[in-house]
Amino acid sequence: MRLYDYFRSSASFRVRIGLNLKGIEVERSPVHLIKEGGQQFASAFTALNPQQLVPVLDVDGAMLTQSLAILEYLDETHPEPPFLPEGALGRARVRALALSIACDLHPLNNLRVLKYLKDGLDRSEDERNAWYRHWVAVGLGAFEALLAGHPDRGRFCHGDRPGLADITLVPQIFNAKRLDCPLGDYPLTMGIFEACMAEEAFDKAQPANQPDAE
Repeated sequence: MRLYDYFRSSASFRVRIGLNLKGIEVERSPVHLIKEGGQQFASAFTALNPQQLVPVLDVDGAMLTQSLAILEYLDETHPEPPFLPEGALGRARVRALALSIACDLHPLNNLRVLKYLKDGLDRSEDERNAWYRHWVAVGLGAFEALLAGHPDRGRFCHGDRPGLADITLVPQIFNAKRLDCPLGDYPLTMGIFEACMAEEAFDKAQPANQPDAE
């Protein structure tokens, strides 16, 4: 396998965590999302992923895109340790938690949206930061409420083993910290974040520990 990723991409961060949890070694091909006008727009990379997004996981010539789809592929092909709990209700809960970050929060604050706010709508840095922090507060506030009082919450989002929801959450917290978002209102969420970062698979995947880190 070969992973095309960018050290600061939260979607790539998710896949790196998943690969580490599964104990899977891959070749790495960094794709810098800012240098040279964005290497994701080069024709060679666009041929791999017409969406011009990372990550891409090359599996024997099959190009897998979208981080959650890649994680479910890894879970199906390498079942241990599982990313989803037993039981349809538990799996639905974990998927919902993951999707609340990946579909509702992250897309509003990713690089291309922030770039459009700057270049397309001429918004100032303060305005862009206010946008970012607003949606972090909305998304993490809802996430905290989904965790609160739920009987299946344990050391991690669901029980005492990290899974798909934790994998999706951690990169979002890294981004929120980098933008100095207030996080004191989310004690359950931050407790899970700290539990995750105590795990080698999460720490090894963080942006600062990548070979292309700046």
